[in-house]
Amino acid sequence: MSLVYIISAPSGSGKSTLVNELRKLVRDLVFSISYTTRPPRGSEQNGREYFFISRPEFEAMIRSGDFLEYAEVFGNYYGTARSFLVEAERKGYDLLLDIDVQGAEQIKRKIPEAVSIFILPPDRKTLEWRLKNRSLDGEDVIRRRLATASREIENYPKYDYILVNDRLEESTEALRAIVLSERLRHSGAKLSEDEIKLSEMAGRFRLDKVQERVRPIVASFAKPMAQGEH
Repeated sequence: MSLVYIISAPSGSGKSTLVNELRKLVRDLVFSISYTTRPPRGSEQNGREYFFISRPEFEAMIRSGDFLEYAEVFGNYYGTARSFLVEAERKGYDLLLDIDVQGAEQIKRKIPEAVSIFILPPDRKTLEWRLKNRSLDGEDVIRRRLATASREIENYPKYDYILVNDRLEESTEALRAIVLSERLRHSGAKLSEDEIKLSEMAGRFRLDKVQERVRPIVASFAKPMAQGEH
């Protein structure tokens, strides 16, 4: 049976970059490309970043039961097609999902054994800088994304692993360790010395091990909201 890995993060946390790096390093992963009703941005291409479809097409897929999960975000639908899980199981690969907290909750209800990973920015100020620096959104959208991030981050205790993405190379290695160690754990095989070290590294990012580091990050998002940001 295929393992399912869920990766969630607020917009601008570097999730897409980490996922792309992970796919270079770990074999036998089927990556689910989400369907969306929003228009392409910049150099995005249909079938690469997303499958861009119309709202009526998306709603027809909902009625047909074609989605493992779907949600409406900022007025646009996003969803994960069930066909990707079918493909992973046919190949004997694992499934990698890059989805938001709403989608993650739906997947966890359907597949409780799915491995969930939440990626955090180092703090609110860094996230705001990243959103502005990528020059994809106007000020109003950035403020809305920051407000959404504040709400999304409150969901971190529902995840199995937490990564703070402050250094790309280290975060990539940690993500790789988590994915591979979960494969080893589910295989039931006796671990080599290197595999034990890999599992120990992954264990440092389990929810119960990162509370002290996460607390000030969550607090940095709560303060602006307390001052009246909506």
